[in-house]
Amino acid sequence: MNSKTRGITVYLLIAFGIAWILWEIPLQLGISPRDLLFQLVALPGAFAPAAAAIIVRKWVTREGFADAGLRLNLRRWPYYLVAWLLPLPVTAIIVALAVVLGVGRPDFSLMRALRALAPEGASVPAVPSNLLLVVPVQLLVTSLLATPILWGEEFGWRGYLQIRLLHKRPLLAAVATGLIWGVWHYPLNLRGYNFPGHPLLGLVAFPVSTVLLSIIFGWLRLKTASVWAASLAHAATNAVGGSLTTLLFAGGPDLAFVGYLGLLGWVPLGALCAWIVLGGHLQPEAVTPCSGT
Repeated sequence: MNSKTRGITVYLLIAFGIAWILWEIPLQLGISPRDLLFQLVALPGAFAPAAAAIIVRKWVTREGFADAGLRLNLRRWPYYLVAWLLPLPVTAIIVALAVVLGVGRPDFSLMRALRALAPEGASVPAVPSNLLLVVPVQLLVTSLLATPILWGEEFGWRGYLQIRLLHKRPLLAAVATGLIWGVWHYPLNLRGYNFPGHPLLGLVAFPVSTVLLSIIFGWLRLKTASVWAASLAHAATNAVGGSLTTLLFAGGPDLAFVGYLGLLGWVPLGALCAWIVLGGHLQPEAVTPCSGT
């Protein structure tokens, strides 16, 4: 086994092992993955990919961090802007498709979602009429604050695995990394985390979404030479895209169709991926060669 293969193998064992153990403990205690308590207790599991990459780079392959993309490189700020704002047009396209295809209608007052998401028996207070104008701004700010947390995943997936795995064939590397990343979420998706009410569908559909995101996040990392752009895109995907589609559609059409990573979301995300791939914008990166054999 050469050094690169050994590094990838150890990386996967650590990334999966730490996360799955830390997630399974609260799950076995009966805490739902959609419960706020679970989010707090299981948060260290989100840093398992970064921990795995650090351990492998420093002690297994000893290749160091020269190609890890730790610098911000804000001179490439337009790509950071894309990473941050991308969920807004994607969400708009999901809304338009839902209406045109008759899948369901969004509730721009957000009252339907507030009633659906409120605890059973709880009253929902009246909300300002301009709430929909305020919420996206709040979610965008939240995504900035959440970026260091999502670095815990991206430093592993985009900062190590995707540039090591089939790195001379970046599209295949993105597909393989996306599938692995999707499977990494299986303990949560089996409990209906990303596709509530459709755990088995989540096992199939979620890896499709993570493949699309791996192409996009890999492109952002390549263009900025920084894992922070991918971390921001990941944070915006969760905080803006995931939250906004939930608020617009919860209590109405099934989120398996209209959620940010649902079936309709594949259309705009897939279109961007097609532009990246067909336009030749996803190129192999130079990586630090692993020492040893």
